[in-house]
Amino acid sequence: MPRVVVAGSLNMDLIVRTPRRPATGETVLGDDFRALPGGKGLNQAIAAARMGAETHMAGRVGDDDFGRQLLALLDQDRIDRSRVAVTPGIATGVAVITLAAGDNAIIVASGANMRLQPEDVDGLPLAPGDICLGQLEVPLETTATAFRRARDAGARTLLNAAPACALPRTLLELVDILVVNEVELAALSGHDLGEDSATADIAAAARPLVENERMVIITLGSRGALAVNRTGLDAVPGHRVSAVVDTTGAGDCFVGVLAAALVADASAKLALAQANAAAALSVQRPGAAPSMPTAAELRQSGLCAD
Repeated sequence: MPRVVVAGSLNMDLIVRTPRRPATGETVLGDDFRALPGGKGLNQAIAAARMGAETHMAGRVGDDDFGRQLLALLDQDRIDRSRVAVTPGIATGVAVITLAAGDNAIIVASGANMRLQPEDVDGLPLAPGDICLGQLEVPLETTATAFRRARDAGARTLLNAAPACALPRTLLELVDILVVNEVELAALSGHDLGEDSATADIAAAARPLVENERMVIITLGSRGALAVNRTGLDAVPGHRVSAVVDTTGAGDCFVGVLAAALVADASAKLALAQANAAAALSVQRPGAAPSMPTAAELRQSGLCAD
């Protein structure tokens, strides 16, 4: 059975809910505080696993209580963590998240994530039909090494180019499926894009990145998602939700579910629809990793056909 193999970050999210974000030098009293599992790699692995995909994770945590909690969560979701190393003397990555009116602002202290080395991923278990999934919260050369290993094994590569930054050409050339939001696409394309950009403008910005059969997928939040490839584009609409609780991890949910659908041999259009629906479910729950829905919950939601 094809697998989703994630090389990426594991963080503990330190979340404060507040009526509004403070101005420079200002103190604002928050409503509550929680520490919940996160990190883009962990979130995406859990999203894929909860869809039923056999999922493997490569990463690093610190030798601390946060690290032990994250390893326990991987076990709970039956994710193979044999390549998640414990790094003595280094803290597990953390993300400090402020939630205001359902939206978020995030500061990441990478910790052990930046100790993930190319040799940690060079022997990843990959085969034809698998998808190797990466993000930009670990060293770029490590992600490139994982993708070269995937290409050599006949597996596909999926890069979620987040957080936004310039990508070296050597990494981009290894990417089969590129997933970005409008901000990340703007960083890669040089186009001036925002949340209100027209679909035609977004597609025009993505087209130069479509090369060597690469598909570029742009997540548009409540407006849905758009996939651009050499033959044209596919779009799926957004979903109205009763209440947005926390948008943290919604993009990661989309990516993990997309990968799980593709390794299950879903069409690109169906994979987009399933990923979009799952992300809509996730924003109605608190936290990042804990908000990822199961396959049963996705079916029961009625937001997407099987």
